[in-house]
Amino acid sequence: MSRRADEQRAVTSVLVVGTGAAGLRAAVELAERGVQVLCVGKRRRDDAHTVLASGGINAALGTMDPEDSWEQHAADTLREGYWLSDPASVELLCREAPRAIEDLVRWGARLAREQDGRLTQRFFGAHRFRRTCFAGDYTGREIQRMLVERAAAVGVEMRDDVYLTRLLVHDGRAFGAYGFDLDDGSRRLIVADAVVLAAGGHTRIWRRSSSRRDENTGDAMRLAAEAGCRLRDMELVQFHPTGMVWPEESAGTLVTEAVRGEGGILRNALGERFMERYDPERLELSTRDRVALAIYTEIAGGRGTEHGGVLLDISHLDRDLVLRRLPRMYRQFLDLAMLDITTTPMEVAPTAHYSMGGVRVDPETHATDVAGLFAVGECAAGVHGANRLGGNSLAECLVFGRIVAEHAARWSEALDVQVRDRAVIDQARDEVDELLALRGDEFARPLQRALRDLMSEHCGVVRSHEALREGLERLRELEERTGSLEVRPDIAGYADLAHAFDLQASLLAARATLECALERRETRGAHNRADFPDQDPKLSVNLVWTPDGEIAHEPIPAPSPAVAALAGGPEVEVAGRLLE
Repeated sequence: MSRRADEQRAVTSVLVVGTGAAGLRAAVELAERGVQVLCVGKRRRDDAHTVLASGGINAALGTMDPEDSWEQHAADTLREGYWLSDPASVELLCREAPRAIEDLVRWGARLAREQDGRLTQRFFGAHRFRRTCFAGDYTGREIQRMLVERAAAVGVEMRDDVYLTRLLVHDGRAFGAYGFDLDDGSRRLIVADAVVLAAGGHTRIWRRSSSRRDENTGDAMRLAAEAGCRLRDMELVQFHPTGMVWPEESAGTLVTEAVRGEGGILRNALGERFMERYDPERLELSTRDRVALAIYTEIAGGRGTEHGGVLLDISHLDRDLVLRRLPRMYRQFLDLAMLDITTTPMEVAPTAHYSMGGVRVDPETHATDVAGLFAVGECAAGVHGANRLGGNSLAECLVFGRIVAEHAARWSEALDVQVRDRAVIDQARDEVDELLALRGDEFARPLQRALRDLMSEHCGVVRSHEALREGLERLRELEERTGSLEVRPDIAGYADLAHAFDLQASLLAARATLECALERRETRGAHNRADFPDQDPKLSVNLVWTPDGEIAHEPIPAPSPAVAALAGGPEVEVAGRLLE
């Protein structure tokens, strides 16, 4: 093993990959337990993807509706997930969510309160009771701020701008990770007893995505799959009904459901209020999946706008009301599109918003198929099933971040010896060297764009056998073109190398998604098959994918009797509760 002169080595008990809410919560818990922890992220810690979460965080506190309970929260989550969620994970999430809120309050998070001091809780769509805590329309940013402060206070070692390219595994057991510094390209070898993977989802592989550039490109899925993990339910991706479509560089940026909640009207290019055809009772206040499908259908039917969307109009509302209730949206369109939403309709279309599938984990410990490797947050499958209940993602990050830390700490403490495989480390070094040596006529950015176009055209809101098969053929062509890639870092840094690894991750995530979408021959939740428009009871299973293309059907355990009884009750009225 020949160590590079520019390679820096670090040794820690637990390595946390990702500095968003899930990763930081795990790191805080580890530090509070006296466990040595290193938390590494490819972005600045105060600008992780978590800051984009605006709506809120769920917990059955009963501050507004005393009759609420964690069992009812679990029942709502299972039903909204079309019964593909893991009941044990869901029940653990809902039972422990109040403790997550208590931690935030104890650390000083500025959550909204009533005049008498109670935490304010509001409705989200498909919740039977008010259980969503929030901090204005910047809940994720406030939670991230609090976690960064807490991590610093308890002595968590954090490193920004480090891109990890490979998890190090010997004989089925994780022993660290390898990567490079995004600024100067110097290498990073991190040896650890346990690894917590919290590196996000894969929604950036679609043309319109609510994720920002270079986020959620499937990094975690690639790292896990190449380490020996299986992926689960990769076809289950939530498309938010309303994302920006223009200008092109802002395509996919989220347009909050609060716009429709305040009275926004959806019209096609002909001026028709088309929701009258799809849900005449609830109109724009229908459910996410129904509104997304309606918008898709209008655009596919040739009734879309110039830029491929529909119109969302609030110009009939009082200007002062818009400025008071939707200030963030007003500013967003003014800054990004030079458009005044109080006078001019917005162009919107469905945008890839959240990965419900991901790394297959144990429902209670979030351990993966690789010993000593855990996955948490959006990269882990299990909680959300076929449709995520709004407000559950932040709760998932905090609840399972703490739980994963407990199990990672126990794993580390129980180890008598940790084997470090020199050959594996050499392979990780060689992988980076080989990419840097590529000199061809292809570049990562255009190939990423081609992949996003492919996924949008062949695996978007509505899928079919023919489209998915054609998508896989085009994917094979893209994979072949990566052999002619050119990677040239420059004085500005090593972003070009990161883009090449992002591309590898996105190609793997896309293949898993396309193959699982082909296998799920039904329509369920966010997964719409034009050729199989109904649910198939035989497919009330999780699809477990491995890189060789094998897909196993995994049965789903039954929930506890109390939760099952509550989940079988009447449908929850959505109107009046539609907030992101």
